[in-house]
Parts: sequence; C-alpha cells; structure tokens
Amino acid sequence: MKYRRLGRTGLKVSEISLGSWLTYGKSVEDNMAEKTIHKAYELGINFFDSANVYEQGEGERVLAGVLKEYPRESYVITTKAFWPMGEGQNDRGLSRKHVIEQVNASLKRMNLDYVDIFYCHRYDRETPVEETLKTIDDLIRQGKILYAGVSEWSAAQIEEAVATADKFLLDRIVVNQPIYNMFNRYIENEVIPVSEKHGIGQVVFSPLAQGILTGKYQSGHVPDNSRAANQTINNSIKGMLNEDVFKKVEQLEEVAKEMEITLPELALAWTLRQPIVSSALIGASRPGQVEQNVKAIEVVLPSEIQDRIESILA
Repeated sequence: MKYRRLGRTGLKVSEISLGSWLTYGKSVEDNMAEKTIHKAYELGINFFDSANVYEQGEGERVLAGVLKEYPRESYVITTKAFWPMGEGQNDRGLSRKHVIEQVNASLKRMNLDYVDIFYCHRYDRETPVEETLKTIDDLIRQGKILYAGVSEWSAAQIEEAVATADKFLLDRIVVNQPIYNMFNRYIENEVIPVSEKHGIGQVVFSPLAQGILTGKYQSGHVPDNSRAANQTINNSIKGMLNEDVFKKVEQLEEVAKEMEITLPELALAWTLRQPIVSSALIGASRPGQVEQNVKAIEVVLPSEIQDRIESILA
C-alpha cells in the first residue's frame, strides 16, 4: 500500500480507502462484510469511511465492530452528520444540537472514544456556518473529533468555511469528500483549485462510478446480482446506464487491455493521478474486489494514455 498526506495535515491515509455506503449493514451480509474489511486491513488500507445515516447506524456498527480487533492507532475512521436520523425537527442538519447528539451517538454505536474525521455530510442552508464550525471546534477540543471535513460542498461554500474559521480562530476543515470519476468531473473546475489554495485534501467517493467502471454493465444487460438490479439501492445509478456510457466503457476497456491491467485499475489510477486526491474511496462486497482494486496503486498512466482517455471521455 502507498499513503498520502490528508491535505496539508500530518495525517497519512492509504491511497485506497474502504467505505460502507450501500454495502455494510444493508446489501452485504455481516459475515462477508467482516471478511472484506479484514482483507482491506491486511492489504494495508488504514482508512475506513462511514456515516450515521448509512442504514441508520448499521454501517458504522459493522465497520467499527470488525476494526476493534486492531490497535486503534493503526486505522483512521470517519463519520458524518446532516441527513435525517428521525422525524423530529432537530433530527437533521448541522445545528449545534444535532451535530453534538449525532457525534455522541456514533461514538456509542462504534464503541470509540473519538473519530479521526467528522464530515458535514452536506451544506446546511438553515444553520449558520459559524454555529457548525464552533460546534466542531468544541468537539475537537474535547477529543471526540480529530479533524473536520465536508462532503459535496461547492467551492464557494468551502471558501465560506475557511473564512469563517479564520475569523473566529477555529479549526479549519482539512478534507472534502466529493464524488469524482471519469463520468463525473465537476470538482476539476472550481473545487480543486480552491482546495489546493487552502490545503484541503480530497477523499473521493464513487471512483468506479458505482460499478460502471468495472465493465460489468453492458448494453442491454444488467447482472441480476449487481447494484443496478437492486431496487433498494439503484436510484443513483439508473440514470447513468445509457448507450453513450456503454460505448465509452468499451473503449476504456481496450486501453486497459493494452496496458495489461483491468478497467477498475485504470479508473482508480486515473483518479489518483490528481495529487490533491488523498484517497480513492471504494465500496466492496467481497474480499476479492479489494484485492483487485488495490493493484491500482502500482499503475502509472503515461501522458499518451491520459490523452487517449481524455479523447474517449470528451
């Protein structure tokens, strides 16, 4: 495994990290989830991602339950808050009340004294950024959170967070978790430049486009055991399955074959070509998927290959 600094911090995280969205506590049986998490750790992955909303805490429970077998200092684990966790008016968002209650609930579920990173899972337009950042700063000073981050915040919202933290002498956010892959590159225009300016690392999710960049989806065929075929978790992938995407995937597979690597390795290596990307966050339902994906850290994409990829994606 190879490791990168998380933004400008001294924290080092594995280039490939393991998440629990749509998998652990939901579509993957606990026994298989445990084997997958163990395999990830054995392969040198030290970065594990979860959130309170992932199956209302089940994702956190499964992930932390496996990792408790290892020394706490040997891994980095995260959680998040924003999305509804109940029917009450204050059971959502980034208010002081909700953030504190959810961090405490996550720590209790995971049986941990602290989480390494806490993410604001989305931007809350109903809560002043000052209120949220002061709350996170308090939790950092209490030792319950080590680092602050955001997920899917715009460049302007990141700028607001940095300016607010500096104004009130609060801990700055050090990491952003956006979606980023060959078919979704919105962060390249504004988010990456702003993050580079402020030393904010990117931990990108869905680098394989929810499985599309594994090559398992082909025109007119969706495997029965795939995410796209699962009616409970396929809302975000259905709109991406079209003939244009299938054609591009076929061309990308040809590039991978010429390099004697797999399409997932190509896609992950492409994501990691960005120096500001601290880690590519994968979802895996079987140990073998982790074994395959970590091979991407050894892949170097020559400039001519990158140019070919660009022409395919254009």
